Amino acid sequence: MNEQLQQAHTREAFYRRDRRSVALARTFARDTLTDWGITDRVDDVLLCVSELATNAILHGAPPGRGYALRLCGHRDAVLRVEVRDSGTGDLRKVNTPYRDLDADSGRGLLLVSVVADKWGVGERAPGKAVWCEFVVGQG
Repeated sequence: MNEQLQQAHTREAFYRRDRRSVALARTFARDTLTDWGITDRVDDVLLCVSELATNAILHGAPPGRGYALRLCGHRDAVLRVEVRDSGTGDLRKVNTPYRDLDADSGRGLLLVSVVADKWGVGERAPGKAVWCEFVVGQG
């Protein structure tokens, strides 16, 4: 098991509602994983960071606001990715990752649900937090 992950770690960054922030969020996540010594499942984690950040920009963060990305490494070798926004999105829609597969968009949460070990959404005041988890450090 990854020694760095045996101790709980948390890093968080805030981004403006701007499409360019998705690349910044991905870089932040990659740098964090590198600092924590996590080398497995990096592509899966970065894909989910991209999808959750994009959803926050398109559907979560109101104009003039942004979203927070939080990465938590837990003692049980679980990495949690959480994106929090202050939007008023319908949690029932967020909890249903399936969209029309012939559509040009709408598959982000479907990808997250397939790639991550667990995922979910929760209310917060204001807004919501969409999260996913990965078992890491066991390779």
